[in-house]
Amino acid sequence: MERPAWAPPGIDISMPSVSRMYDFYLGGSHNFEVDREAARKAMEFLPGLPKIMQANRAFMRRAVRHAVDSGVTQFLDIGSGIPTFGNVHEVALAADPAARIVYVDHDPVAVAHSRAVLEGVGQAAVVPADLRKPADILQSPEVTGLLDLDRPVALLLVAVLHFLEDSDRPREAVAELLDALAPGSLLIVTHASYEGIPVEQERAGGTVEVYRTTRSPLVMRSPEEIARFFDGTELVEPGLVSMPLWRPDSPAEEEDPYAFSGFAGVGRKA
Repeated sequence: MERPAWAPPGIDISMPSVSRMYDFYLGGSHNFEVDREAARKAMEFLPGLPKIMQANRAFMRRAVRHAVDSGVTQFLDIGSGIPTFGNVHEVALAADPAARIVYVDHDPVAVAHSRAVLEGVGQAAVVPADLRKPADILQSPEVTGLLDLDRPVALLLVAVLHFLEDSDRPREAVAELLDALAPGSLLIVTHASYEGIPVEQERAGGTVEVYRTTRSPLVMRSPEEIARFFDGTELVEPGLVSMPLWRPDSPAEEEDPYAFSGFAGVGRKA
């Protein structure tokens, strides 16, 4: 398998990556054939996967604007993936030029491409780290140098928690991160679920099986299980809902049925 010139040295290009599959769904070019093959297999069961990813991105942009409108101008985006148009720093800086943004991802391609995109952007940085190790994130020089944790921070966990199994202790990781943030901070989450997907659960399970071939199996959780990630915060209106229903910019009935797959919410730390 030929290694593209832009691929960071040392990465395994024979194993699918969820961040590169996500990039493929969104029409990006920073993915390998192994990622495209896995994504196409997943789409055999859920052909609307690109619509789901677009709904994730649209919710993220609305949530970032809500954060700035609420006076929160610092952003910690964990599991940020490979940058595409309308990324967090673009939305945040357009709303407030004084905003500060730190991206975190453990995929070398995502980190390398993020650094290239952020070159010359002094208000943003990227950390190569894993959500499973919150202390590494919080103690990184990028976070300590760019963010003031004594002031509110918007913690984004968009389309990432469903790649952590319960054995990874994701709720404990979220709680540790929230504990380090000031009152008034926001928790911004999207999460996959069988509820809302416009096909039978058995068929959707085929996509889950495809993701088992990656290093990040896809874990579907119920709305009640997802809501537990917001422990210690108060959900802002309209609560935990399908992504198009969270403060939409346009009528939700115009959305593709697949956009309603999974849930989104924003919680404010007291």
